[in-house]
Amino acid sequence: MSTLKIALDAGHGPATPGKRTPDGSMREFQFNSVVAKYAAELLARCPGVQTLFTHAGDGSRDVPLKERTDRANSWGADLLVSIHANASGDGWSNAEGIETFTYSVPSAASTKLAQAIQSALIAATGLRDRGVKTANFHMLRESKMPSVLVECGFMTNQKEAELLKSDAYRRKCAAAIVSGISEVYGFSMPSQTESDTPDQNAPQIPQNPSENSNNSSKKTEYSDVKANSWYEDAIHKVSSPDIALMTGYPDGTFKPDQPVGRGELAVILTRLLNRRGD
Repeated sequence: MSTLKIALDAGHGPATPGKRTPDGSMREFQFNSVVAKYAAELLARCPGVQTLFTHAGDGSRDVPLKERTDRANSWGADLLVSIHANASGDGWSNAEGIETFTYSVPSAASTKLAQAIQSALIAATGLRDRGVKTANFHMLRESKMPSVLVECGFMTNQKEAELLKSDAYRRKCAAAIVSGISEVYGFSMPSQTESDTPDQNAPQIPQNPSENSNNSSKKTEYSDVKANSWYEDAIHKVSSPDIALMTGYPDGTFKPDQPVGRGELAVILTRLLNRRGD
């Protein structure tokens, strides 16, 4: 059996300027790198498949674009998937959905891969389908193998930003990317384990935070906020997309017992004052 070599790229590095949510609660690399890690873990259970990270897996540095494509090319990758979170402008916006890019003059193999991954992501997440597009991105132009760049949602959309910070959503995106690859390259998806899908009953796009309680009495998705705890209602309210005075952490926790610093309090009060002025 021949080996299928898959290069996974976690988009922009941890120190890349500007690549974060408007409120600074999540850097893009925090999403990209975790999805790449989860995808690699799934692919490690597929016989005959090898993976390579083109980025620094430990987040120790921003790996330049040329170094990334040089690494994938010299390794002899059969395909490359660059994982990103999208943005529109510097502040919050209504731009939404998922899109997948190929090079401006794409190969038939790249187009086929992009279509399969895009379809799998839309089916898994239920987000708006922005389609398969072309662009003159370095990762697509300079790679010598079929390559795609996926934008898994907008950091500048408040509802999608909360999804991008969710571990359940990150696992969902990783599984969809692997599903799309497996469809094109003809290998079987690994069986799902409990750790792969920690929150399968969670709604994909909570239009109303109260909808989160359809299957249980728990009102938030934070792993460390227990149902019926004395602070659950308050956390549910201040972290809802409609209010967003406070947000959780990238690992899916809220850390309700952690003290609030003066800087954090200033940010919260500023958001409250801005809302009063609307």
